[in-house]
Amino acid sequence: MAENRDYISRPDEMGNIHISEEVLAVIAAAAALEVEGVGSLAANLGSDIAQLLGKKNMAKGIRISMDEDAVVVDLSILIKYGCTIMEVAQKVQDSVASAVEATSGLPVKAVNVHVGGITFEKETKAPQQ
Repeated sequence: MAENRDYISRPDEMGNIHISEEVLAVIAAAAALEVEGVGSLAANLGSDIAQLLGKKNMAKGIRISMDEDAVVVDLSILIKYGCTIMEVAQKVQDSVASAVEATSGLPVKAVNVHVGGITFEKETKAPQQ
């Protein structure tokens, strides 16, 4: 992150509002995983180290930072085989930006999608009755 802050602070008429960067990362993760064609989030180095240290990271592969008064989201995903990478990445950008803005009230400046690989999922057939 550009700045190692644990919380994003925003002044309000009645005081300050502090939103954990991890909360924003979980919101971004949920929005990204709902997009058709996203196989999973790709782990980044920071989350691997956190897992080795015994810390759970609900939003592996996501980094949140602030640029002036707007949120910048960097996320790494794995695309399902057969899907168009550019289409999926653009849908992820739209979904993540609208989810973060809607739930936090903070403007999103950028959603940078890093495609880290492709997943090959076997189709599971429902048992016949």
